[in-house]
Amino acid sequence: MNRAALFDVDGTLTDTNHLHVTSWWEALRQAGHRVPMHAVHRAIGLPGEDLLDHLLGEDRDRSGDDRISAAHDTLYATCFDRIQAFDRAADLLRALAGDGWEVLLVTSAKDNELEALRRAIGADEAIDDTATSDDVEQGKPAPDPVRHALRSARVPPERAVFVGDSVWDMRAAARAGVAAVGLLCGGIARTDLEEAGALAVHRDPADLLAHLHTSPFSRVAA
Repeated sequence: MNRAALFDVDGTLTDTNHLHVTSWWEALRQAGHRVPMHAVHRAIGLPGEDLLDHLLGEDRDRSGDDRISAAHDTLYATCFDRIQAFDRAADLLRALAGDGWEVLLVTSAKDNELEALRRAIGADEAIDDTATSDDVEQGKPAPDPVRHALRSARVPPERAVFVGDSVWDMRAAARAGVAAVGLLCGGIARTDLEEAGALAVHRDPADLLAHLHTSPFSRVAA
């Protein structure tokens, strides 16, 4: 049977969380909202509408939401040429693909963002498919994006591993019944990732690559 390696992208394979934080913070500031950057950081990984719900409350006046999201997208787009992949992120994807894993990206990034992210990673030949929040009714932490990726790969949950950097990633994987691996390179604490469902936590893609033989990936037989 196939095996699926599912990866979040922002903060997991690419060093972009700080770019999103400053873009959302500035977009919120322009709209008159004072939100501390640490709060924005912890919301990164949620789809835009859910991120605003999380930061501003669900009972708010939503009339300015589209303007805030558009401002974020415009600000973030100016950073595309500065996006960098984490060390050995491409090697990690290639190693898994070479070992017979189906490699899928599970992300809230929009099409133009995803194109820039994939360009920065530079391992398109190892990526089989992508699942975005546009493909499902609810984004992470709902299990929908993970389940969509599983259907795409035709793999049951027990034959998959999900790698992410946020509590939203860990919760989505856990709710879908998929083993979750957390990475610290997105800036979220180990204890937070473990409490959200991570079975293992590694420093970054290079650290996970070095320990694939003892990670949850090793528990899924070929």
